[in-house]
Amino acid sequence: MAGNSKDSKILAYKDMINQLNKTISTQTELIQSLQKTLEADRLEKENLRQQIEYLTKKLFGTSSEKRKDIAGQLNLFDEAEQEADPTWEQELPDDITVPEHKRKARRTHADLFKNVPSCDEIISLPEEERNCPTCGTQMECIGKEFVRHEFRFTPAKGKVVNIYRETYKCPECAISEEHPDDQTFVKAPVQEPLIPESYASESVVGWAMHQKYQNGLPLNRQEEDWKQLGVPLSRATLANWIIYCAENYLRHVYNYFHRQLRMRKYLMADETRVQVLNEPERNPETDSWMWLFRSGEDGLPPILLYHYTETRAKFHAASFLQGFSGYLETDGYQGYNNLPDIKRCSCWAHVRRYFTDAIPKGKEYDYSLPAVQGVQFCSKLFDCERYSKAKNHTAEQRKQFRLEKEKPILEAFWNWLDQQRPNKGTRLAKAVNYAQNRKDTLMTYLEDGHCSLSNNLSENAIRPFTVGRKNWLFCDTPKGAEASAVVYSMVESAKANGVEPFAYLQRVLVELPYLGKSPSHEELEAFIPWAPDIQEDCKISNSDAYTNTYLE
Repeated sequence: MAGNSKDSKILAYKDMINQLNKTISTQTELIQSLQKTLEADRLEKENLRQQIEYLTKKLFGTSSEKRKDIAGQLNLFDEAEQEADPTWEQELPDDITVPEHKRKARRTHADLFKNVPSCDEIISLPEEERNCPTCGTQMECIGKEFVRHEFRFTPAKGKVVNIYRETYKCPECAISEEHPDDQTFVKAPVQEPLIPESYASESVVGWAMHQKYQNGLPLNRQEEDWKQLGVPLSRATLANWIIYCAENYLRHVYNYFHRQLRMRKYLMADETRVQVLNEPERNPETDSWMWLFRSGEDGLPPILLYHYTETRAKFHAASFLQGFSGYLETDGYQGYNNLPDIKRCSCWAHVRRYFTDAIPKGKEYDYSLPAVQGVQFCSKLFDCERYSKAKNHTAEQRKQFRLEKEKPILEAFWNWLDQQRPNKGTRLAKAVNYAQNRKDTLMTYLEDGHCSLSNNLSENAIRPFTVGRKNWLFCDTPKGAEASAVVYSMVESAKANGVEPFAYLQRVLVELPYLGKSPSHEELEAFIPWAPDIQEDCKISNSDAYTNTYLE
């Protein structure tokens, strides 16, 4: 009996132990599950915090990605850089450092108004005050003294021009006895109107284009301005004029630009949204797209072309670039991948931007953070590019410089990137993935010295459209969007070549209609912004107003 009782107790203890083990296992699983939940909550909280910081920085922070490193600060990036190229710090520290800002000398009145017409105004004594207050003798003017400069503005004025033409007759034929019924009449030739059955002139249409596409003044506000001048020009009328002239005249120059652009070897591209209200079979709220294709840093006259499409589909870029063979600098949009006969270059400014956005607030100089290290790698590449430009390297020299100085930095960067293990969903993870997914195209620029490190030139070129869009908000019809693309192309190409847009548009609208509906390639060469006559007659008086420079 005792044995049986003992065995029963042992069995009961075993059952209890098993039950306790099961309970412990269950509790362990629960704890692990809770730990995972807490970790997920912590990561979500951290991601939300980063998102708040990112959005706050976008709203209230500086828009520049430039940063200044602390002098003499040694950090992880410097160590990696030195391992990649031991001679770097010995050869180039002073040369690649951005020079400190030097205050420009204050401009004189002569410098400020050197391109403004001037005249003298002489202030004389009234006739009745020219008698000597002492003796009453008539006084004589013995000279003049300078008092001040004064800038005056005459508001714009419009006028109606009534055009007549004279008719001529031969007086001899009128009195001829041999041909009494035959009289010769000749009328003075007159140009056809810019727009049939319209009172539009080149100056009015050119001014409307200038105001909207250069100054960002929407047509409804232009309508109000015309009313103040006593002219009831509606926004619909102005829109119709712009569309007609863009389709029938400016389009010829646009097509010339397009042909020339596809003959280049180095192009850049970007795209942005545009809303078009009345697209067939599409919701008014649906986004359409405005593309920007421009020439790269090839040393030739710059060409900037805008192109409207209903969607962002890849075939639009392929269709527009058909016939182009060369290098194409873009952002990270996948629609540019695998275009025929095109080698794609990805933008390093976008890579740096992703790492910059991943830096926690107030941690810009914490070199232990991977995001800061990533920014430093990118910034060093831009330092090299500035050094190369300062030395006026040729394309071949720039290629060799990049292979010697930038390639080791790139190799160190990719090795460093492979070691990163950021948490999923964080901005750092997005930055790492963005760079790793575009490694091949980020290295393409090493192949040719004409290729650019970033796509900033095209981003700068598309900015006037995005700024104007904030004012006029949308296009009414596809024809309006296409006309906007044409006129923006004319305006921005003119600016990039140092030509004043209004003078250029007016010149084209005055002379191009004489060439008919199908002007030849040779005839259109007279209307390109870099043509000698255009450069002489329409040159921007202040050449510093518009520059086509490489911007970081």
